[in-house]
Amino acid sequence: MKDCIIEANKIKLQKSKKQILDVEQFQLQKGEVMAVIGPNGAGKSTLLQVLALLQRPSSGELLFRGENVNNKNILAFRRKMAVVFQEALLLDTTVYNNVASGLQIRGHKRNEIDALVRDWLERLGIRSLAHRSARVLSGGESQRVSLARAFVLEPEVLFLDEPFSPLDYPTKKGLIGELRDILQATKITTVLVTHDYHEIPVLADSVTVLDKGKIIQSCTQQEVFSRPANEMVAGLLGVSDSRPARPNR
Repeated sequence: MKDCIIEANKIKLQKSKKQILDVEQFQLQKGEVMAVIGPNGAGKSTLLQVLALLQRPSSGELLFRGENVNNKNILAFRRKMAVVFQEALLLDTTVYNNVASGLQIRGHKRNEIDALVRDWLERLGIRSLAHRSARVLSGGESQRVSLARAFVLEPEVLFLDEPFSPLDYPTKKGLIGELRDILQATKITTVLVTHDYHEIPVLADSVTVLDKGKIIQSCTQQEVFSRPANEMVAGLLGVSDSRPARPNR
């Protein structure tokens, strides 16, 4: 039986009288790595922010492990999540302190923080940078720090908002391979917003396609390539839409 971590029902979001999201239903299962794709302006990053409880929808229902998210529990649920953005939003301090910051805010003991931080610095290949200022890091190093800062929190759900787009191809390729290995080892439930569809076969189990704020296809990554829902999806992926696809799982 599937174990649903996040469920969204009848989610609408309006800004300046313009409808940004109109999502009838969305489900994210435990251990699933889901890629969210779509044309520019489709609402991908907005959906991620709503699911990560960083932006409140105008209407609709959000559930975390079957429990309604409300004003009383939203902070507790948010602490079960971590987000990595396109730009590495690092503090003006050392790499070590950046990775440790979330654990310190959550009141972890010093020895526990030290062990976790050193473990993730090692796993992401940046242990030698521990005492370097975040201000002098390269783009790839900065994103490794951002990923370490997220993983060290041991989140139930990880949200990645185009984290590789600023990187050059060799750096991106290496980091994607390492991320794939980490996700396979940790089984952390993940939502990845991406515009680089080469990332999907490497990282994702499933794909949700947005267009104009609506979900138009949600399926396995194999199915979205073999049976795109329409010409728009086929064009995004650079494939033929010769066979009809089911619009949703």
